[in-house]
Amino acid sequence: MRFSQSIAPALLFLSGVAQAASSWGFDEGRISVVAKKGGAGVKEKINARTPLSTPVSLGSTDTLKIALTAKDNGQGKRPHQAFLVLKEQDSGLEAPYPLTVKESGQAVVSISHKDLPVQLLHASKPLKASVVIGSFGSAKGLNAPVFDVKLETDPNVPLPAYEKPLRYGKKDEIHHIFKADPKSPPKVISLFFAAAVLATVPVLFVSWVFLGANINHLSKAIGAAPLSHVTFFGSIVAMEFVFFLYYTSWNLFQTLPVIGAVGLVTVLSGTKALGEVQSRRLAGER
Repeated sequence: MRFSQSIAPALLFLSGVAQAASSWGFDEGRISVVAKKGGAGVKEKINARTPLSTPVSLGSTDTLKIALTAKDNGQGKRPHQAFLVLKEQDSGLEAPYPLTVKESGQAVVSISHKDLPVQLLHASKPLKASVVIGSFGSAKGLNAPVFDVKLETDPNVPLPAYEKPLRYGKKDEIHHIFKADPKSPPKVISLFFAAAVLATVPVLFVSWVFLGANINHLSKAIGAAPLSHVTFFGSIVAMEFVFFLYYTSWNLFQTLPVIGAVGLVTVLSGTKALGEVQSRRLAGER
C-alpha cells in the first residue's frame, strides 16, 4: 500500500477539467464493524451528501467493511478508480484503500488495524474517511467525506514504534572547533640538533681550506657585482631567519608567503652572482 500526502486530486483529474452534466456518485452505501469474537458490531448507512455525525469506533481486533454501488449519472457502472481514503487530521497524511468494484458498480473494501500505517495508528484525533471515485470521460469525479473513524487500541498491547522520517531543511549552526597548535619538541632535543647544525660551520671552513678556496676573490666578486652577491648572501640569511621564526612563533600561513618572496629574491640574485663567478672561472682565475 502506498502512503501519500494527497491522492484525491490525482483521481479527480481523471474525470476531466470540463464541467459536464453527468457526475459520479454512489448509492446503497453502508458500513459495518465486525468484531473478531463475533460480537453484535455496528451497522450504518452512508451517503455522499451528509457524513455521519458520530465517529465509528474500530477496535484493535475489529474489521471495518464498506460496501456501496458506484453510479455514473444514476446508473450503476464500474469506474476507473475508486478508493476509500483515511486522513489524519493534524498532519494531513492520507492512506488510500482501493475498493474492489464489479461491472455493475458494486464495490467493497475491508480495513483492520493491521492495514493501517503506523502514522495513522498514532493519531490523536479520529480519522477522516472519504470516498473518492473518478474515471476517464467527461463525468465529474467524486470526493465525499462520509464518516470519521475512531481507533480503539488495546492498552495491554503497545503500539508499533514510529520515528519521524528525516527531512531536509535548515539545521542548527555548526561551530567548528580546531585543534590546538602543535607544541614544540622538548628543549633538550632542540638544543641537540641546533648544536649539530652549528658544528657543521667549522667543517665548512676546513673544507674550504682543503679545497683551495681563495678568499682574495671576495673583493673581486663584490667589485664586479656588489648588489647581486650581497643580495644573494642576504637572502640565504633571511631564509634561515624565516625558518627560525616558523619554529618559534609563526604558523604555516605566515611563513609560506615570506618564503615565496625570499626564495624569488634568492633565485634572481643568485643567478647573477653565480654567473659572475662562472665568468671568472672560465677566464682561468682560481
